[in-house]
Amino acid sequence: MQKQFSISEAKNRLPTIIHYVEKGPYVELTRRGKPVAVLLSIQEYERLSRKYTGFWNTLLQFRRKVEDEGIEISDTDFKGLRDLSVGREVELK
Repeated sequence: MQKQFSISEAKNRLPTIIHYVEKGPYVELTRRGKPVAVLLSIQEYERLSRKYTGFWNTLLQFRRKVEDEGIEISDTDFKGLRDLSVGREVELK
């Protein structure tokens, strides 16, 4: 399905377009060939509408959740995640 529809075309095909948008991709609505609006799924709208809380607040929320749920994180959880070798030389062939 195309990703752009004129407003009059969208009016005639609205149920089909809504089914398409529910599956993920957005659709642009145009007037005289210029984009004027976007139709997107409620999930995508909610994702885009979330307020940005910032790194520090997100970190505090994570710490509270870990504490509330009794999750214990130890050094062994991080073992093997980082390459500790000295330098990363690339062999030239």
